Amino acid sequence: MAWKTLDEMDLAGKRVLVRVDINVPMENGEVTDATRIERIAQTVYDIQDAGGTVILMAHFGRPKGKVVPEMSLEHVAPTVADVLGLPVTWANSDYRDAVKEIEGNEVLLLENLRFNPGEEANDPEFAKRLASLCDVYVNDAFSAAHRAHASTEAIAKLRPACAGRLMAAELSALEAALGTPERPVVAVVGGAKVSTKLDLLGNLVGKVDHLVIGGGMANTFLAAQGIDVGKSLCEHDLADTARDILSKADVAGCEIILPRDIVVAREFAANAANETVAPDACPSDAMILDAGPETVAYIGSVLENAKTLVWNGPLGAFEIEPFDAATNAAAKKAASLSKAGKLISVAGGGDTVAALNQAGAADDFTYISTAGGAFLEWMEGKILPGVAALSQ
Repeated sequence: MAWKTLDEMDLAGKRVLVRVDINVPMENGEVTDATRIERIAQTVYDIQDAGGTVILMAHFGRPKGKVVPEMSLEHVAPTVADVLGLPVTWANSDYRDAVKEIEGNEVLLLENLRFNPGEEANDPEFAKRLASLCDVYVNDAFSAAHRAHASTEAIAKLRPACAGRLMAAELSALEAALGTPERPVVAVVGGAKVSTKLDLLGNLVGKVDHLVIGGGMANTFLAAQGIDVGKSLCEHDLADTARDILSKADVAGCEIILPRDIVVAREFAANAANETVAPDACPSDAMILDAGPETVAYIGSVLENAKTLVWNGPLGAFEIEPFDAATNAAAKKAASLSKAGKLISVAGGGDTVAALNQAGAADDFTYISTAGGAFLEWMEGKILPGVAALSQ
């Protein structure tokens, strides 16, 4: 891992421009979840402790290169100040004058980068304008690192650059999970569709020892083996693709773990009447909504012998009871092993974080990534422009 950290940079008396992800949810003008802001705090404090002046830059929403008042970071600035416990000044698009006036322990927050079309175009001139504001560039937004934008890629070539605390933690966790992991390695991949995770599955079968496939994706694999999945969510047109993945896993020595028993129901509703049957016994008028207890027990035994776990996606329809049972049980098993120091567990992706939180398991996982697309692309084995730029 050839990227530098804050500890390797001379920050005393320097203006430090930090790319962060504070694209937080809002309702009625109020931030409803400040987690992303909380996660940048350590980077801000450490830069100030080293004598640097902090300038934050971020995107907010998808204004597509135009000024959209409701997407102004001016609305987020008060929450940033509250979370950091520091004075935060918001700067409109005329950045340079605001930078001249910043002093002491004050933090400057620049206006939404995506108001400028040069941001998403990775425009060299916009990158130069940003670089003119600082002496050192820090990327602390792993969740935006899969995009080659002016604030993540072009600017890193113009100033001494390093990873912030959050970025460094994310990269270290992912390297431990898939770069040079302790074996055996288990991956859990769930979700609705195989089509959205083809690259991910193709990469993982060559890197992990056991691959658990759950959710609607598992139905496609069962159907590809000639099993009638009734009215279940299933991509029948991807049967050949599923069989190809199974074949590649066999060659690579990767065990594919599909449901050994299934929970079926006639309606997709909370507490719908349901039964647990063998995978090949799904009634023609029913749908598979979760993996059964036999499957959970087997996954648990595999985790008992594992050293590393990478998790993306639920095992069933976790949003509604009782079809959250398999996800909850497997997540709690992984959490308890992680808490006991027996397992390195890394998880990420929107549904994944929600499912692990719902199971009460998230706090005991080794690392939970809040990055969506960037986490998936890393797992797919792709080069992330924002990370590669820090290595140059």
